[in-house]
Amino acid sequence: MGAVRIVRDPETIKLLADLVRREILRLLAVEPLTQTQLAEKMRLTEPSTSHHLQLLRKSGLIRIKHAEIGSHGILEKYYEPTAKLFIEDWEEIPSDLRRYFIHSHMERLRGMLSVFQLIAQEQGQNIEVRSGEINELAQAIASRIAIVGEKYEKMETDMDRENLLIRIYSETLKTEMTERRWKDFFSRIGNLASKAIP
Repeated sequence: MGAVRIVRDPETIKLLADLVRREILRLLAVEPLTQTQLAEKMRLTEPSTSHHLQLLRKSGLIRIKHAEIGSHGILEKYYEPTAKLFIEDWEEIPSDLRRYFIHSHMERLRGMLSVFQLIAQEQGQNIEVRSGEINELAQAIASRIAIVGEKYEKMETDMDRENLLIRIYSETLKTEMTERRWKDFFSRIGNLASKAIP
């Protein structure tokens, strides 16, 4: 299975804007599953799960890894994603869907900054981050992550999906940290972090 696929087709990007389909892709990246197994894990009906699988398969985001006869004599198809990780090309995301993808990046940034906030509190300090900064940084990352992810596109990997995402996200963030706009922002955080590490 390929490591990364950069998604440039707006129709496929629309499919990825759906949280249920994103969760299906995440689960399938962990292990191949049947429609019934997915329905149980996601607490969806079989028809609903079938609908999502058909859309994902038609778009080339998933494929059948293998099929076998189940306990009731029915042929069961095991699905897997065509890549461990799908990254949307920011330039191709329809404008009415961009807020959804920005929200995901904002959540990741909040998680990262929460760790730095804990470090700062241990030193009796506080990290001040304005909403506008988080939104602007999330947009900067969203527009750059596909560029960073391209180098993983032709790579085959057994790496866990979450580790792959963390690696690409970290590389993207590191690149953004060198941009003039963010140097002061990250130097404040970096100073706190360096003081906390003995």
